[in-house]
Amino acid sequence: MSTHETTPAGAPDPEWDALVANASVWGGDGFRPTAAATVAANPLPEVSADPAGTTPLTPAWVKNGAGWKGRGRVARVNSVHGFRRWVRRQGGEHGHAAQVWRGLARTTRWVKGVEGADIDRSKHEARRAQEAYRAARRAHAHKLIPGDKKNKLAKVMDDASKDSAAAMTALAKVRKATRARRAWRASAVAAPLVAAEVGSVLALGDVTNGSLVACAATSFVLALIGRRTDAGETWTSDSVALGDGGKLTDETLNAAYRDAGVLKDDQILKLLSPVALTRDGDAYEVVFDLPSGMPTDKALSAVKGLASAMGVSITQVHQGRGEREGRIHLRVNLRIPFTGKPSPGPLLTAGRMDLFKPVPMGVSMRGKPIETDWVERSGLFGGEPGAGKSAAVNNVLLAAALDPYTRLYLADGKAGFDLVPFESIAEMIDTAGDPEALLSILTHVWEMEVPARRAALREHGARKVSAELAVKDRRLALAILFVDEWASYVAGAPAKLREELNRLFQLIVSQGRALGIASLAATQKPSSDSVPTSVRDLLSVRWAMRCMTPEASDTILGKGYASAGQNAQTILKSQRGVGILMSGESAEPELVRGYFYKDDEVEQIIGRATELRAEAGTMPGMAPLGATAAPAAPRLLDHLIAAVTATGRGVATKGEVLAYLAGVDPQYAPEDGESEAQFRSRAGKLLAEWLDAEGLEVPTPKVDGPDGKRSLGYRLDDLSEVR
Repeated sequence: MSTHETTPAGAPDPEWDALVANASVWGGDGFRPTAAATVAANPLPEVSADPAGTTPLTPAWVKNGAGWKGRGRVARVNSVHGFRRWVRRQGGEHGHAAQVWRGLARTTRWVKGVEGADIDRSKHEARRAQEAYRAARRAHAHKLIPGDKKNKLAKVMDDASKDSAAAMTALAKVRKATRARRAWRASAVAAPLVAAEVGSVLALGDVTNGSLVACAATSFVLALIGRRTDAGETWTSDSVALGDGGKLTDETLNAAYRDAGVLKDDQILKLLSPVALTRDGDAYEVVFDLPSGMPTDKALSAVKGLASAMGVSITQVHQGRGEREGRIHLRVNLRIPFTGKPSPGPLLTAGRMDLFKPVPMGVSMRGKPIETDWVERSGLFGGEPGAGKSAAVNNVLLAAALDPYTRLYLADGKAGFDLVPFESIAEMIDTAGDPEALLSILTHVWEMEVPARRAALREHGARKVSAELAVKDRRLALAILFVDEWASYVAGAPAKLREELNRLFQLIVSQGRALGIASLAATQKPSSDSVPTSVRDLLSVRWAMRCMTPEASDTILGKGYASAGQNAQTILKSQRGVGILMSGESAEPELVRGYFYKDDEVEQIIGRATELRAEAGTMPGMAPLGATAAPAAPRLLDHLIAAVTATGRGVATKGEVLAYLAGVDPQYAPEDGESEAQFRSRAGKLLAEWLDAEGLEVPTPKVDGPDGKRSLGYRLDDLSEVR
């Protein structure tokens, strides 16, 4: 398979220049996979500005030695494929022997010419004249015929004799003319052969070698004459399917889209870039526009037909939406992608992470590192058992673990061992698949994390969490809530508990984004029976691993994606850890292989995360799940600060503080039949006991209430000093 590059005609095109520049660099800052994870060992240098517009004429791979080495490897592979195509060709009517034979037959027919028809006609006329003469002579030979009649028959015989002689003369002339013409054409054929023979002998000085050269030249000419079959077909490399070692060209590209039913016979694709091999020689890439008026979905839904027309697996064909309707970015891999060893994860060598920056998730088909921003995001991971969901989620959890200020709330509905390594650093965790334990986690996040973050944002006068605010106030550090196999939790829970789990999770997902809480869920098929549609639709990042049906794929990515060519059912079982990633509300799905971390590598990363959290003083004090535990003093103090901040006066009475805490913790809520005085006495005593138990001395001076009356309360300045 040889490279096939064409040059776009016309004036310099800025869009084309940008395309070439983007294809020449890895692009983007942040994590890069190691050399084993990338396709090229040394990325090519960035193409500089090109005022003359000649960049498209200069392939990027000529810029350095690595490009030349890669192109040399491609040339060697092309040579092997070319030889195999030549061997297959010899067995058919397009073989060189068949071509030489056809050329010889056609040359012979040309030398013989069409004069044979004139000879046959003259022969026929001469034969008829001779038969007429014989008939006249037999009639004249009868002796009993009267004299007058016999004289007439003699005259007829004489005329027939003359006609026969004239016909024979005409036949002789035609034969002579035919021999002359055939001799001239034979000379025209023989002259080049003799010239080749003489020239070869004179050039080489050897009759044998000269004869061989002359024979080779003759065979070449005859093969050239016979290259077209009797049906008018000519052999080209385009007639070989891409999967059989052929190459993708402008012609075969259009033919494939016609065979797939995308194009009509009179329609062609408008190429915006040449159909060319990538610099690593592993795939063909091209950008083109569909015919005017044709929607992009028509081409995207024809991926099976395209794969069949090209003779490749459906997983080797990837079509991406362009910048506008009708524009396609096509990549056809020469071998099935993601079937080798997985790429080593960059977190193995990463130090401290910052979850406010994009997280490295995996590698695309182009060998490009894929990073996803999880700020104000939530994620859904789906796929059949063994597809690699846990490994995919690990990319997020391990990155969060290496951020010492990120709080982890984890739950595993399948009661497996995937989350066990995180037990020492998670704020709350359930690895037993207990719905009551999950309820405790969700309740804590909703009743403690969410109000505390709201209060902190009000204190800073901000609408949402940002990296700058998180540095100033560690209460606003990001948090990860991950529920693995949500379906297992809700399936084993009573109806009332299931409704409460769904309600809390929906509230956290919908309101936690702006508060810095990223919610993740993983399940085999997130149908409405397991994950409510109201919750599923809020999860913005989708990663569909291998699925059993197109409907299951659509359940994860969204309705219509499977019919548009983004079908996780087409992912092969050998492509473990591979999924269709849609990283955000507006992002186009992309086939990505997630980084894979072995068990010992996970332990290594968790160990480093433990050291970072110990240094930062953020190691959690784990409370038994399911138990009613009093909130830790720092969190209670945060609620006091939030309650005072909420008044907008810088002060708050005890009554205002207790009313605020009643909306955060049910222990502060009024009990049935309890008067207001009894409620204040009981809640105030509870608050005082907890503060005293933690050794916190919080001043309670008299402050002005909302009605202007003075009573005991709290001042924001005093609380800030205590913290």
